[in-house]
Amino acid sequence: MNKPGKNKLLRLLGIELSPVSHAERLVSVAGGFLGIYAILQISQFFVGLEAATLIVASMGASAVLLFAVPHGPLSQPWPLFAGHLLSAIVGVSCARLIPDTAMAAAVAVGLAIGVMHYARCIHPPGGATALSAVVGGDPVHALGYQFVLTPVLLNVLVILSVAVLANYPFAWRRYPAYLKRSTSSDDKPVKPAISHEDLVYALSEVDSFVDVSEQDLLAIYDIATRRSLENHLSSADIVLGHYYSNGKYGADWSVRQVIDQSDGADPSHDMLIFKVVAGAGRRTTGVSTREEFSCWAKHEVYRDDENWRRVEGSAV
Repeated sequence: MNKPGKNKLLRLLGIELSPVSHAERLVSVAGGFLGIYAILQISQFFVGLEAATLIVASMGASAVLLFAVPHGPLSQPWPLFAGHLLSAIVGVSCARLIPDTAMAAAVAVGLAIGVMHYARCIHPPGGATALSAVVGGDPVHALGYQFVLTPVLLNVLVILSVAVLANYPFAWRRYPAYLKRSTSSDDKPVKPAISHEDLVYALSEVDSFVDVSEQDLLAIYDIATRRSLENHLSSADIVLGHYYSNGKYGADWSVRQVIDQSDGADPSHDMLIFKVVAGAGRRTTGVSTREEFSCWAKHEVYRDDENWRRVEGSAV
């Protein structure tokens, strides 16, 4: 399968391709183990093994969020607390008010999603908490609204404490996200930079919940901008017939194709003829030395359906 086809398949399947270090993965594994082990041990001490295991499934899902994606919006303390507690209240209420178990379970999950949306505390495991309040059987029903406090609140407090302590030694992943230390060598963003107001407006235009924080989006933009400004291709990387982008943003972005070249004794001074195929100056042509062109070009690109994508390994 060619590269465009492979990339299309990966996007269709939703396969995450972001590079993550082995150390990061191991920390996530250790944190998840400690969180669930602590929940089972402490909850068993206070409410017994049967009650302690009532919502272990939803706490397992919370562990994935808190230790695998500790800076995600879904993982933060407010979604963790309110997502579980409000969903538990909804679940217990539905179990008590709706006789049919199937209907009660469906209504509980649906209402829990709506409540979390309006309370700005979307936490997917909350849906499992609402569901367990309905289908957990007689031991859960006997607890009534006590279910909200034990085991739900107790387990939330335990996993929150473990998340703070387990992530704290690692400055780049401290929890909650507010405590994360910047990994940038320079805390001042480079120019051009987008403002916080611009980012909030862009997120509002999406009209869907985006599982990444504003701070992380700005950090990603800052790092990408730094790299774009600092790196460019060498003159030896420029190949006749290939496409190149200047890596800029907005109206300044452009893609050129090298359509002809002259060979000389000094390759860096070879003359290139190019045409602009996308972005600023589209449908125009130009002439430059190979050295000038390489300073302009940030990376090689290829056409993938309606999008231009960077060729892997083409940038410095």
